[in-house]
Amino acid sequence: MLNLVEITLKSILRDRVFHGIIFSALVFLLIPSVASLSMRQMTELSMNLSLSLLSFILLLLALFLGGTHLWKDIERRYTYSVLTLPISRSSYLVGKFLGIAIFIFAVACLLGLVAAGVVVFSSGIYPPERPIAWDNFVAAVVLDALKYILVVATAFLFSSVGTSFFLPVFGTICIFFVGSASQQVYDYITAPATTDISLFTKKAATVVYYLLPNYSAFDYKVNAVYGVPIAGSGLLLTLAYFAVYALIVVALAALLFEKREMN
Repeated sequence: MLNLVEITLKSILRDRVFHGIIFSALVFLLIPSVASLSMRQMTELSMNLSLSLLSFILLLLALFLGGTHLWKDIERRYTYSVLTLPISRSSYLVGKFLGIAIFIFAVACLLGLVAAGVVVFSSGIYPPERPIAWDNFVAAVVLDALKYILVVATAFLFSSVGTSFFLPVFGTICIFFVGSASQQVYDYITAPATTDISLFTKKAATVVYYLLPNYSAFDYKVNAVYGVPIAGSGLLLTLAYFAVYALIVVALAALLFEKREMN
């Protein structure tokens, strides 16, 4: 499996899509200029823009790598040659997933350092009124990486049954948008003040809420930008949620891939 992880990392580094997405990271250089338009909150704005750009780049990587990597291997018949070796389909899929997950985390750390440099540069031009909460900043970057590793897991679940890249890519996009808004919808529907919604709708919304990934739980951008303290219990709960949900989704993807007919 370690060989599969290494091969996956090497193939990603040779991918032209990866080169194009990483090239977009040059936009970080423009953030101080844009943030300077708000002199009183230049540091806060630069951090907000930096974290948003980092999140957008990770989303693109998660969608294109998670949604197309397995499909391209099958299309090129690389998968067939690998599976002739003494390795199971599930080990093959888990190895590919771990390779992409490690890559996503490494890119998040690298872009996090670039974003931190942008924030330091902006704060040097116009010092902020409050000290920068670097621990919150690190937490926001790490949890963003975990969120998009979960997106990759979802994409692998679709890839395990899909015969083209359309289902993994567009299916993952739909799940991402729904999962990002599920917390707000659930809070509104289940609020005591909401009386015009039927009991069946509330029950159905609750089922969907627990089935779909809750991506909003990984968003700590506000805490990083404005220095809002992060509750340790909430952070641990989010990490546990990631571990359990990712394990379930990858295990289900491996099970479906084992049963898939390879023609």
